[in-house]
Amino acid sequence: MSLLQEEREIILSNEHVDAFDFAEVAEFVKNASKDLFISHHFRKKNKMLVQPRGGFPTYKQQFALYEFFVDANVDVLPLTIDSNTRLNDYGTAKKMLRLSEENDMDMLNGYPLVTHGYRTTRKMITHFNKPVSLRHGTPDARLLIETAIASGIFEIEGGPITYLLPYSKNFPLDKAFLYWKYVERVCANYSKLNEPINRESFGPLTATLVPPSITIVIQLLEMLLSLEEGVTSFSVSFSQQGSMMQDIVTGTVIKKLAKYYAEKIDCGDATINLVYHQWMGAFPTNKDFAEQLINLSTVIASMVGADKIITKTREEATGIPTKEANAKTVADTQYTLRILHGLPNVVDEEEEEILTLEVHAIMEAVFNDSADTLWRKVFNSIKNGVIDVPFSPHIINHNEMITVRDARKNIRIIEKGNVPIPERCFRYERSQCDLSKDTTSIVNDIIHDIGIMQ
Repeated sequence: MSLLQEEREIILSNEHVDAFDFAEVAEFVKNASKDLFISHHFRKKNKMLVQPRGGFPTYKQQFALYEFFVDANVDVLPLTIDSNTRLNDYGTAKKMLRLSEENDMDMLNGYPLVTHGYRTTRKMITHFNKPVSLRHGTPDARLLIETAIASGIFEIEGGPITYLLPYSKNFPLDKAFLYWKYVERVCANYSKLNEPINRESFGPLTATLVPPSITIVIQLLEMLLSLEEGVTSFSVSFSQQGSMMQDIVTGTVIKKLAKYYAEKIDCGDATINLVYHQWMGAFPTNKDFAEQLINLSTVIASMVGADKIITKTREEATGIPTKEANAKTVADTQYTLRILHGLPNVVDEEEEEILTLEVHAIMEAVFNDSADTLWRKVFNSIKNGVIDVPFSPHIINHNEMITVRDARKNIRIIEKGNVPIPERCFRYERSQCDLSKDTTSIVNDIIHDIGIMQ
């Protein structure tokens, strides 16, 4: 028995998990409908896929949500996991699910997949026969993804950086890398049985003034960590940043460099997709403005040539969106995409050059770290501040990089901390901003920039 299989047996012997039948699950994946695999839909390239968010505690509610989504012409169904499961607290998730069912009241903020189990959840997934994307935010997702794939969920979002630095304060980063290595290997193994399991990185990060160079570097590194374990279908992603020009440049650079770095490790055959998140920052409370923001982001997604768009709703600022609001957004987004038929993509060449130089410089610094494996090089780079995510709550993140918006709403780096931004690029970034103001005024600008869409 391989070391991985030994670890799998231990993970799946958890007291909160029904008996796991490896042979039966492998047989299920092998014979599963192609329509359940998002990698199959990406390869057809007929249109941009539309995916909402959504997860309810009970099976009945989740089933009803999917019925609404299918009627609204959704391409990819979401499965958002509850916070207790995300934190590997399956005992509490079980209690809260029972209370939700007994009292007809949501005691969880998502679907407790491990508690429901794969035998139950698979009935729902195969009934709708559409690709489902697992959205969760879990540093240790080993048990969760085993349950997901056994259920028929063949897209797994997240990664050791993107699901840790934005969400956690002190979960050990080195452990996260090792737990996600397990995830990649399991996905790679199952990918040999049918269509590939697609892995997707979480590009928005903290969704707060993250400069494109940091977003792209982290996307590329999670892609490389995944590909080196044998994954053959991967999605890089980023979210609307507040400047159409900057989004178009980001989309152009991330696509070019994903191909470049995949080829660098002899994984040029892997399929790399681009995913665009509608605005992930603070949403306008005015629902009409919220709809305008959603429509604008759909136009930008078309301009950057995204393979998939992840939607928001007009109720984003006021609480958990209803299934009706979610379905309305899907229908509206599909309509907007249908009438656009793609758009010209005019890239600012100077901005593209500056961003490309920044990304290459940071990537080079990561590769030049003295550690012997890529994950250790990345770990050291975060620990040393070579990679620095603005507004991350995690204790390992330096939080020394300072960003602000320029007059055209582009995110600019005005303090780089230990991030090795080339001097020419750093001068350019700062030259776009009015830095003659006093510190208080700049801080007020940053606060304003965080709530730019409200």
